[in-house]
Amino acid sequence: MTREYLKKATLTAESDASKTHEIVKGILSDIEAGGDAKAMEYAAKFDQYDGNVLMTAEEVEAACAQVPEKLKADIRFAHDNVRRFAETQKSTLTDVEMEIEPGFIAGQKAIPVDAAGCYVPGGRYSHIASAIMTVTTAKVAGCRHITACSPPRPGVGVAPAIVYAAHICGADKIMAMGGVQGVAAMTFGLFGLPKANILVGPGNQFVAEAKRILFGRVGIDMIAGPTDSLILADKDADAHIVATDLVSQAEHGYNSPVWLVTNDRPLAEKVMELVPSMIEDLPGTNRDNAFAAWRDYAEVILCDDREDMAACSDEYAPEHLTVQAADLDWWLERLTCYGSLFLGEETTVSYGDKASGTNHVLPTSGAAGYTGGLSVHKYMKIVTWQRTTRDASKRVAEATARISRLEGMEGHARAADVRLAKYFPGENFDLSVDD
Repeated sequence: MTREYLKKATLTAESDASKTHEIVKGILSDIEAGGDAKAMEYAAKFDQYDGNVLMTAEEVEAACAQVPEKLKADIRFAHDNVRRFAETQKSTLTDVEMEIEPGFIAGQKAIPVDAAGCYVPGGRYSHIASAIMTVTTAKVAGCRHITACSPPRPGVGVAPAIVYAAHICGADKIMAMGGVQGVAAMTFGLFGLPKANILVGPGNQFVAEAKRILFGRVGIDMIAGPTDSLILADKDADAHIVATDLVSQAEHGYNSPVWLVTNDRPLAEKVMELVPSMIEDLPGTNRDNAFAAWRDYAEVILCDDREDMAACSDEYAPEHLTVQAADLDWWLERLTCYGSLFLGEETTVSYGDKASGTNHVLPTSGAAGYTGGLSVHKYMKIVTWQRTTRDASKRVAEATARISRLEGMEGHARAADVRLAKYFPGENFDLSVDD
């Protein structure tokens, strides 16, 4: 099989990682040492905001009152969809137990983490949907405390629609602080907050790097890079819709890759013809982002057949994967590497990004090859337990003693020996590793 690149990316979606790492590492160290006061210094520098860090109930109420009723209805609609889907996901996690040996019981429990920190971008775009996606899933999971953190704007504070979304989705506290300082405050338990057990939500390269550095001290949803999208389309696809969907995702940022994979040259050529004028029609910053993303990062790949198209897609492991091709069931069964899949032209990534119910916090930069996106499961600890009778422990103790001695772990072996001696006095056990 041969693949022809009708358009090839000239850049890869990577930032100057070493420079970003050093900047973020320094800020985190400063804030951990300096606490609330140092976090406020960085907030004044980067957020240019000197209002309350933790919004009061009165401030939340006042912000919610500024949101138009029609938008409130849309947010409630999206929240209901995300909540119901999350509840269905949670139902797939059940506590189980089994009898390993007669009288020896082992089990599994799913326990939510105690405190979740949800980062909601509010800089270039006010990510209302990110508040819905992160806070709702944490609430359904059963986290005891949920902090929603979003960058405030000078003289305004956190965008009222973000406040409303976080509030109705179940945030216990809403923090007006952005960037690395916001992530640090949730991690270190500043301003009277409980220390977060997990950090979730999208953000710029500095937020992403902060989560990367802190991973291990806290859990994170995933290490994220620039958002990316791939469309699989055949000869029957609507070129106008394909082009529109590519442009809609390219507006995320200047380094957001979009890819078209097809086995139909006329479709590919038509899409490439349509995209520039669609980008030109976007407003301001959106146009600049989409133009740079299309120019530097986009690719159009011509494959021999649908099997090669699927293989190509799996190699890219896109964050968002759209199929606009015949026989959708075949694609659903065949495709294996993606963050979220959108089958048919009737749906679109934008639906998943905003309101359809599936989560939009998804693996990027090929990470879909090994992980899925944010879900109720990310907040759950799958733990195990066991209980046994004395009689049922006999065979396990013998095996434990011998395996431990073979490994050279005499202390482990003796923990089994002492039980055999107590529970079965007078019996002779061959606990050596010799034949």
